[in-house]
Amino acid sequence: MSPVDVNAHALAELVRPGCRVAVGDGIGAPRAASTALSAAAAEAGGVRLLLGWLPNPDPGLDYDAFADVRAVMGGWGLRRPVDDGRVRALPVRLSAVPALLRGPLRPDLLVATVVPAARGDGYVFATEISWMRAAVDAGAHIAAVVAVKAPRGCDPGPPLPAERLTVVGESDAPPLSLAFTPPSDAHRAIAEQVARLAPAGARVQVGPGAMGLAVLEALREPVRIDTGLLPDGVVDLDRRGLLLGSPTTTYLAGGPELLAWADGRPLLRRMEYTHDLTRLSTGTPFVAVNTAIEIDEQGQVNVEGVPGAAVGGIGGHSDYAVAAARSASGLSIIALPSTHRGRPTLVERLSAPVSTVGHDVDVVVTERGAADLRGLDRSERAAALRRLWSGVGALSTDHRYQSDDGRWIRRRTGTAAGRPPPSWGGAPAVSPSDAAGEPDRTD
Repeated sequence: MSPVDVNAHALAELVRPGCRVAVGDGIGAPRAASTALSAAAAEAGGVRLLLGWLPNPDPGLDYDAFADVRAVMGGWGLRRPVDDGRVRALPVRLSAVPALLRGPLRPDLLVATVVPAARGDGYVFATEISWMRAAVDAGAHIAAVVAVKAPRGCDPGPPLPAERLTVVGESDAPPLSLAFTPPSDAHRAIAEQVARLAPAGARVQVGPGAMGLAVLEALREPVRIDTGLLPDGVVDLDRRGLLLGSPTTTYLAGGPELLAWADGRPLLRRMEYTHDLTRLSTGTPFVAVNTAIEIDEQGQVNVEGVPGAAVGGIGGHSDYAVAAARSASGLSIIALPSTHRGRPTLVERLSAPVSTVGHDVDVVVTERGAADLRGLDRSERAAALRRLWSGVGALSTDHRYQSDDGRWIRRRTGTAAGRPPPSWGGAPAVSPSDAAGEPDRTD
């Protein structure tokens, strides 16, 4: 078998003039079919393309072959085509994508990577489920590329409907292997303090990248992982005996070590579950650790880009932030460095639209300390963030902050709207000033 064996004719028969084709995303995206799909779209005419999270550029996709190309997650591998206008990046949170697939973005065809089901006949998804089962539920026919070297058993769902599945090829290529810049000393110092805000037993959300890895390495208490993108660091967390239960995720987002560890583990859930705000915000306290490109004085966050450059998409950033802010004893944390390439990351006005609103941000953490924004009015929030960026911690471990005239004023923390500090089960409360980011990637 060649590394890629796709029946271009079989795929072309499924691509009808004017149809909408969704292409499965993540590290297991069906890249083996991209060239044949582009050719089929050009031949059929009027075909519309819908994309998700592309970690890396896909040279086989010819965007000019499609009448319209839209993505529910911009940035990453779509930065250049979004910047030059060939792809329209939609400002949508991931929890809303399944509804779009049942409405204005309903696909006629889903091109996806599959593996044989662990039990019984048929096929299931491989290294991600994401929004793809929603597309199937909306009636899309599946053009399946069978992955020979992908882990099996990660999708515990029922086999995909055989009557709406056509195997169009097979690929011997492994899933993409994601590699990130290792954490710096600054990341590790920040992470040590951030980790103190995740008490034993909490559900923790982190993304892949240097900051996320540093946080996982800094954890000293056992936690549960509940995240959209599952990073490599979970393997070491398990090795150290600090992983409670099985992680909940909808994408695997790492390299060979993660894939080997994931093989045979039913880790993946559909996006309607992983990004369900009610599930996330109820039950065991939920701590979300996310990052930002920049933040303004009200705590509003930009994760999408700067003028002329698409860096990322909204993704699950706003979903996890709002869920953590609503979680009793949970926390919505934004961790980022105070500067990026010599420029402050606290800005008077964001250089892109707001990705996550400020009232869904509880604590902002930099290498200089942390600002607890809960229970503060707008002028107090701005003052707290300005102090943080000036190098003066907004709060200390004895729950005091320094006023503009230098007086130390005692303030209660963590009690807004009846919410206790982030601790339970007899564990001591930890002030956010004990917490301390490069703009990392987010789910």
